[in-house]
Amino acid sequence: MTALQSWSSVGRWTVFGTLACVLVSVAFNAVFFGDLGGQPLRRSLISATVLPILLGVPFFVYTGLRVRGLTITNLRLGLVARTDSLTACLNRGAFTARVTTQLARRPRGALLMIDADNFKSINDVYGHDAGDEALTIIARAIRTILRAGDLVGRMGGEEFGVYLPEVDQKSAEAIAERIRRSVNLAGFSPDGVLRPLAVSIGGVAFDSPASFSELFRIADQRLYGAKQNGRNRVTVVHRDDHPNLALKRSA
Repeated sequence: MTALQSWSSVGRWTVFGTLACVLVSVAFNAVFFGDLGGQPLRRSLISATVLPILLGVPFFVYTGLRVRGLTITNLRLGLVARTDSLTACLNRGAFTARVTTQLARRPRGALLMIDADNFKSINDVYGHDAGDEALTIIARAIRTILRAGDLVGRMGGEEFGVYLPEVDQKSAEAIAERIRRSVNLAGFSPDGVLRPLAVSIGGVAFDSPASFSELFRIADQRLYGAKQNGRNRVTVVHRDDHPNLALKRSA
């Protein structure tokens, strides 16, 4: 069905479909009425050419347009199913699936977990609409830093995940720090006065086969280690050097 997504594909579908009908019709008439000979045979072949064109063109155009509409609708529904409606990031399920696929192809990169600092106070002081606005601003600030091929997803609440393929620990730390500064510089004015936004970021770099659950656990632990150590900071470790910590989450 995706072959009929573009207008040019509908045109090709119409041309080749009609041509196929013409060829079949002409071949049928030539075989079954070939003994007529002369003028009757020519008329039969002309009829076998014209009728499929008159009937086939509108049929294939109509069918192509209907299939194209269904294809576009299915693509949009698929996008909605994969996307967080508030931030336009991948939702948790889609992000997890996409990263898992990437991990199977490229065993080198980094996973970052990003959490908005003091987010509960934003909701409490300014209301949930302001909280939603803050999340969209944070998501936008994250996307401005990412490269083509990087993935960002909303993991739930005020937490985001970022997958960086083909980076080492030093590069992952640099990107994470740029994300943190980008959020700090973002404009958030829920009451007409500019209010600062901040995020804590934990991450893990790896250069050998790894599972999403393992990387998530390490990055999540480093995230909440960053929050315990003062918030608005970045902590990225290498998977091979990571101690197995059990940290208590803080807001």
